Amino acid sequence: MRHGITLSSALLRTSSRIENLLLVASVSKTLTESGTRNLDGDSIPLCESLVLQVLRRSSLDLFKRIDFFRWASRRPGYKHSFRVYSQIFQAVCQTGHLDELRPLLSLMKEDGVVVDSATFKLLLDAFIRSYRFDSAIEILDLMEEQGTGLNPRIYNSVIVALLRKNQLDLALSMFYKLIEALSGDNGIALDALACNELLVALRKADRKAEFKRTFEKLRSKGFGLDAWGYNICIHAFGCWGDLATSLKLFKEMKQKISKSGFSGPDLCTYNSLIHVLCSVGKVKDALIVWEELKGSGHEPDAFTYRILIQGCCKSYRMDDATRIFSDMQHSGFHPDTVVYNSLLDGLLKARKVSEACHLFEKMVQDGVKASCWSYNILIDGLFKNGRALAAYTLFSDLKKKGPLVDGVTYSIVVLHLCREGHLDDALQLVEEMEARGFVVDLVTITSVLIGLHKQGRWDWAERLMKHVRDVTLVPNVIKWRYNMEASMRDPQNRQKDFTPMFPSEGSISEIMSFIASLSKDADIDSQIDSENGRSQSEDETSSSIDHWSSSPYVDQLANEVKSTNYSRLFSMSKGRRVQGKSNDSFDIDMINTYLSVFLAKGKLSFACKLFEIFTEMGVNPISYTYNSIMCSFVKKGYFSEAWGVLHEMGKKLCPADIATYNVIIQGLGKMGRADLASIVLNQLMGHGGYLDIVMYNTLIHALGKGGHIDEANRLFEQMMKSGVNPDIVTFNTLIEIHVKAGQLKEAYKFLKMMLDAGCSPNHVTDTTLDFLEKEIEKLRYQKASIKPNNKEDAI
Repeated sequence: MRHGITLSSALLRTSSRIENLLLVASVSKTLTESGTRNLDGDSIPLCESLVLQVLRRSSLDLFKRIDFFRWASRRPGYKHSFRVYSQIFQAVCQTGHLDELRPLLSLMKEDGVVVDSATFKLLLDAFIRSYRFDSAIEILDLMEEQGTGLNPRIYNSVIVALLRKNQLDLALSMFYKLIEALSGDNGIALDALACNELLVALRKADRKAEFKRTFEKLRSKGFGLDAWGYNICIHAFGCWGDLATSLKLFKEMKQKISKSGFSGPDLCTYNSLIHVLCSVGKVKDALIVWEELKGSGHEPDAFTYRILIQGCCKSYRMDDATRIFSDMQHSGFHPDTVVYNSLLDGLLKARKVSEACHLFEKMVQDGVKASCWSYNILIDGLFKNGRALAAYTLFSDLKKKGPLVDGVTYSIVVLHLCREGHLDDALQLVEEMEARGFVVDLVTITSVLIGLHKQGRWDWAERLMKHVRDVTLVPNVIKWRYNMEASMRDPQNRQKDFTPMFPSEGSISEIMSFIASLSKDADIDSQIDSENGRSQSEDETSSSIDHWSSSPYVDQLANEVKSTNYSRLFSMSKGRRVQGKSNDSFDIDMINTYLSVFLAKGKLSFACKLFEIFTEMGVNPISYTYNSIMCSFVKKGYFSEAWGVLHEMGKKLCPADIATYNVIIQGLGKMGRADLASIVLNQLMGHGGYLDIVMYNTLIHALGKGGHIDEANRLFEQMMKSGVNPDIVTFNTLIEIHVKAGQLKEAYKFLKMMLDAGCSPNHVTDTTLDFLEKEIEKLRYQKASIKPNNKEDAI
């Protein structure tokens, strides 16, 4: 009997399923043929199961399914469940007709139905994939309005999706909303991938404040970074000059090795740290860390070698760069175009033209394809090394080959033609540049404008402007010039001298206190413990460094850097007149351009007035701006005003660069305080600075003028050993200071060295040689007059 009941129940269930399937098929056929107008609501027993089966029919047109959904919602005694809403939303998202979602969402709100978090995620993903971010925000608002709990898994995936769609602001807003909703008691349920991708996006966008805020929020919530997260933060803080935080994170990363299987620093970590040290100018430290890397069980990769070569080339450590380049090849890595370009640029800046040409030949022989940038480096380097004919010949040959020149190549040649006063040739080149389809950018325009102003040929400006295809650039340049000239013609202040606008900081103590402030942290670290006579840093280092550590030198650096507010006050890159990074830099680019014009004509008051007008308008000066004004003040002997500019620069936390130190040395030399040059030099080197050819020449001149001939000679020897070849200015300076010191044989020695080095004498050399010849004649006359006098005395 029980078997009979069981069989009967099974037959009933089967019969019920068949009836249901027939009903679904009948409804689907009716919908396909005539829509919902022929559906009989009284004869169709609506239920959740029936509606779901109809909506799942992929063969049925989406709009037919939506009509059936709405028809069913109007039937008395029936109400859609959250499962039915989820099904219709899924159907719409799969077919991509997202415009149909808004009225369906409104209907859901009217019914008071709340779908699950997975359905909300489906809607969010669909809107994000379709770049409909406003609708995605509405979905989030709807989730909060209906009280749907924040599911970190959903939000994490949405954050990643937004970042990959370049919607950083929306992703950041969602991240803050999520992290604030998480309670400390429940722990952090954040996905490491989402956090890391957010940090990477903020770093790429150069949004330091938001990056730091995000980092601090993660730390405050107890979120533990993984290896990738540590590498991102070490790299980011280091690129922004916060060396202390980078080193602190590296040390923290090592301390977590024994905890929960954390692997600790990897090759990427070391590469990030080496990059950080090179970017803040501490190339010597980076080389030591490189040696520790090789002893830590990790092998350098091509990226490691590239970072080190670039850092060495930027800091004029060409011997080290060449050594690392050889090591790279012996290790089986093939240098790419970027590595060769870095070496070419470094050799040409160090005035090693022959070595640069040999390297370029090797590059071609090794099968490494030279890029436009490679040729741009060569052309610019040849111009700067006095090989203008060779540079222009190379440029002319490359033009015939087509794709080996670009707009930057033309801009380089135009700049050097303008500097030499060949304005007609420069303008013809601009016309050719435009005819070949290259954009005449702001760098090219400002180079020509400066040349026109210097020669008083502003009437040629229209000839320049008609070849600029950028529809926004020309009106902006013209409008800016008009506004500038209108401001400068202010009748109330026309006769006012604006040079004293900077605070007078002319005493030597003020200058040296400013320089010393750049190394304030180092001074604190070297304070002496009065009780035991040893420095505090030595005690802390000896007690905290693990001598069995794989990176003892990095540990020492981390212990020595005390301040978490470490900021880079020295920039490895020399400031450029035109930044050209964005529209925000246009004003300061034009200020620098007209400053160059006024200062070249000696109009310091006009330059200061221009500076004052636009800084009051909120335009932030850069290193180039301050250096230009300060250099002109020093040349005129206005030392108080020059140090006032330096004081203002420090107050604005504008990074000093090699040009800043050049001006300081030049000013001290003119003030007769060349004895302080070595102090300034030590401060420069302590901040990761380097000596370029201009700095060497400035120091040699200052020391020679101050009578420190031996120090000048030692500096020249250091210059040769460091891999920087002297130029005509170096030799002229050495010949002059030795002649004036009466050391004629030494002067002749430097003259012979100059000729052997292939430096062609210029008008300065001729003047110095004339003076040398007179001194020799004078010496011969003195010797000749001594002999007869001796004979007379003997008689």
